[in-house]
Formats: sequence, C-alpha cells, structure tokens
Amino acid sequence: MKQVTVSIGSNIERERHIRACLDALQANFGTPDVSRVFESEPVGFEDGRNFYNLIAVFHTALSVGQLQSWCKQLEYANGRRKDSPKFSPRTLDIDLLTVDGLIGNVDGVTLPRDEITFHAFVLLPMAELIPEQRHPLDGRTYAEMWADFPRTSQRLWPVDFTWQGRQISHADTPE
Repeated sequence: MKQVTVSIGSNIERERHIRACLDALQANFGTPDVSRVFESEPVGFEDGRNFYNLIAVFHTALSVGQLQSWCKQLEYANGRRKDSPKFSPRTLDIDLLTVDGLIGNVDGVTLPRDEITFHAFVLLPMAELIPEQRHPLDGRTYAEMWADFPRTSQRLWPVDFTWQGRQISHADTPE
C-alpha cells in the first residue's frame, strides 16, 4: 500500500464539495487523515471567491494513473467542467501531491507536485499534518520547509469545519 497525499480545494459551495470529497475518499480508501481547513485568497486570478483548502493522507494499492483518473472523475462528479480555464472558480480541485516517495513523471503525473514548495495553502497543511515527513526532492521535513517559507507570499487562516458530525478544523488567529 502506498501513502498518498492530496490537496483538496473549493471556492464554490465550499463546505458541500469538501465534505463530498472527504466522503468519497473514505468510501474508497478508508478514513483519511486530514489537516485543518484553511481559507485563502485565490492564487493566479483576482476575480474569485476565497478558497477552502486542506490536505488528506490515505493509503491505496492503485497506480498513480488510476489515482489521477479517480481524482478527475470525482472533480467532474462534483460539477467541475473539463473545459474550465486553469484560473477560474472551482467546485472541487483535488491534486496528487505525493505518492510514497515517487519522483518524476509517473503515468503522466509529475511527482511530487511542485505546488508544495510555493503555495502556502499546500505547504502549511502538510507541515501541520505530516511535519516530520520529508519532501522527496528537497529532503527537508515539511515542518522545516514551512519554517523557511516567506509569510508574506499568501494570506491564509484556519476555519471551523465539521465533517460527519465532528469538528476537524478550528479557527484561530490568522497565520
């Protein structure tokens, strides 16, 4: 079984789509470990609502290609359009970040995903959820990477969020 890390984001009916994604992960792979949920401003486009973002970790025997296909099908099942522009509002965005320690182009997917190193909304949840794990290319732990991350690059803050009747995220002071 391979450990898989995915980023999950939504800025259209955020709560509904994040919960639907977590439900689908649980139904297909068992209950995932999840980070807090963070609200952040959209990156790459100005005309958009704030996103909710989090990280989930689970285990599977599926290949990288099968996982990528599963993620895309889940996005489409939640209303994401295949023809939507890259920088546009999203019902659901689920991206493979890491699959075990795989490096390079695997089944058409670049691993580890480069967003880990330059988006706070990806790195901070990883640093909180799996702080001692090491980035496959960089070699530093995610906690070390977050400690060195420039805080002015993107504003994000944790929010209160419930899933299946339990609070998985608590708001506190802005990051």
